[in-house]
Amino acid sequence: MGLPIDKLVVATNENDILDRFWRSGHYEKHAVHGREAEGGLAQDGVKAHEDGVRETLSPAMDILVSSNFERLLWFLAYEFASAAGMDDQWNKKQAGQEVEQWLKDLKNKGGFAVHKEILDAAQRDFESERVSDEQTKETIKDFYVNGGYVLDPHSAIGVAAALRSMQRAGAGTDHISLATAHPAKFAGAVELSLQGQDFDFASVLPEEFVGLDKKERRVTVVPRGAGWQGIRKIVVEQVEQELRGERA
Repeated sequence: MGLPIDKLVVATNENDILDRFWRSGHYEKHAVHGREAEGGLAQDGVKAHEDGVRETLSPAMDILVSSNFERLLWFLAYEFASAAGMDDQWNKKQAGQEVEQWLKDLKNKGGFAVHKEILDAAQRDFESERVSDEQTKETIKDFYVNGGYVLDPHSAIGVAAALRSMQRAGAGTDHISLATAHPAKFAGAVELSLQGQDFDFASVLPEEFVGLDKKERRVTVVPRGAGWQGIRKIVVEQVEQELRGERA
């Protein structure tokens, strides 16, 4: 789209399937290649979960297979196919077939590997980092103690990855890390990270949310077996009540 970006930094938690792909070219549910294969343990001393997703302080990242990654794979395969000098329709068809086979191998064999040229293309535009729970907590604490800013755990992972990228890039390369959520949404992780610090969530809550936990709770119980028709009826009735001003 024309935005002058040098690279995008992929930040993962301990469920590091994407980080391992960018380092090895292998996209695998289990840690067969990549960080662990090189020395037994990752840089942070944490071994990837062998039985599935590891529960972490950043639950929105607790996945093994990213649905959006399939789109990038197609563009990488399309670029690779285009080098053959065939027409564009052939390139697109070839890319689709390549991705389809990769995903079949992921489902049936637990993983797949891409050509070196495809990995090189991926590394041209992206770099990756894996951030452990301990490093996440350290980042949250460091930014609060030294800057007074409260990070949620997901944003902290992005910040930690960006800081490492800054060390590699050196002076003159600006980095932008985008926050992904309000820290109060993940209060448990933030409070765990800021134990012993003079911190109160009231200081970071938007005005509309202050005291929200003390207000009346209203719950509508949907009868068992109501089906979508029953749920629709309840929603319509409540909307009509609000329009008539009967629900505050």
